[in-house]
Amino acid sequence: MNKKIAGLFTSVIGLSILLAGCSLKGEQAVDEVDVPQDTTYVDELEENALEPGAAEAPAEDAAPTEGEAPAEGETPAEGDAPAEGEEEQPKEGAKTDESATAKRQLFLMDANGMVVPMTFELPQTNEVAKETLEYLVKDGPVTDMLPNGFEAVLPAGTMVNGIDAQENGTLIVDFSKEFNEYEAANEKKILESITYTLTQFENVKNVSIRVEGQDLAKMPVDGTPIGKSYSRADGINLMDNGITTVDSESVTLYFPAEAVDGTAYEVPVTERMISNAENDYEEIVNALIDGPSMDSNLSNVFNTGSALATEPTLKDGVLNLEFNKEVLSNADEAAITDQLMETLVMSLTELEEIEAVSVKVEGVEEVFNEHGEAYAEPVTREQFVPAEKL
Repeated sequence: MNKKIAGLFTSVIGLSILLAGCSLKGEQAVDEVDVPQDTTYVDELEENALEPGAAEAPAEDAAPTEGEAPAEGETPAEGDAPAEGEEEQPKEGAKTDESATAKRQLFLMDANGMVVPMTFELPQTNEVAKETLEYLVKDGPVTDMLPNGFEAVLPAGTMVNGIDAQENGTLIVDFSKEFNEYEAANEKKILESITYTLTQFENVKNVSIRVEGQDLAKMPVDGTPIGKSYSRADGINLMDNGITTVDSESVTLYFPAEAVDGTAYEVPVTERMISNAENDYEEIVNALIDGPSMDSNLSNVFNTGSALATEPTLKDGVLNLEFNKEVLSNADEAAITDQLMETLVMSLTELEEIEAVSVKVEGVEEVFNEHGEAYAEPVTREQFVPAEKL
């Protein structure tokens, strides 16, 4: 122990004994007490503490030492250990909180056998792709979350052995042998579900499939070709509308449908369309106005007489559309339905060059949604679909 501090300690003890004696005798005054010669006063201690080699006293605002709880009312500095009994908070962006969730799309099969996207709050982990695929397995964790009439597509018991992300945007998925145990009629639905579920992530463009480490060039039951990889360009819920000419191309359009419980959702449908070299965007919008080409439970969200007033233009990733007034659901309030906007945006942003859609109406200063909110800015896909990278 430092000699000066020891002296101070001795002084305190002596003073305590003396005060006790004073209280007993009631005679001797405190100022008569002899102070020990080796006592060091507080002022002198403070000066000595700053001498070379002495440990500096912590600054008034300094963070507590490791393991030490901050004083009442203080906020722990970044990197400090939590106080006793207090849980350590994860840093921003860390995925360690088991209660954290994120919105993700799962492509499931509806009551009509169509592969459709449904958005769920899923636990947020460090293995995003693996966990998301596990929610596509029958009798798996998605079971209690499924709306009436919907089902998962991967065979029960299927495990995701591993996932390998390539720099070119391809995701290689290795399934267990249970993956092979499906009905031939569901083969394309399974392939579409896997592909569209994984390509919702911005950095995933293509999907390759393995079973127990073996690459699949075709699906194992009915032989649907996969090639080196599968992508959204291969389509979903493909419809044969009889167009086979060389100047045609495949497009994916979204049309609304209604579940058994009344829940509205969008159904993607890929069909062939004759390419118009002058303006393909006009052809796509006109196809949406005409509505679904097949007899199904899909709906047409456009009013009779709706039409484009001008030719669509693309600038800086924004497709600008101007319709006639028949497109309005409420002319007095200059409103269009939310489903109409979702149908337009989801369909048009399937094209890589389109990032957002701006909708105007001829002779109307500003357009509003069903809730009276103005469409002051172009509408992006992210307003309907969660955006995330792996």
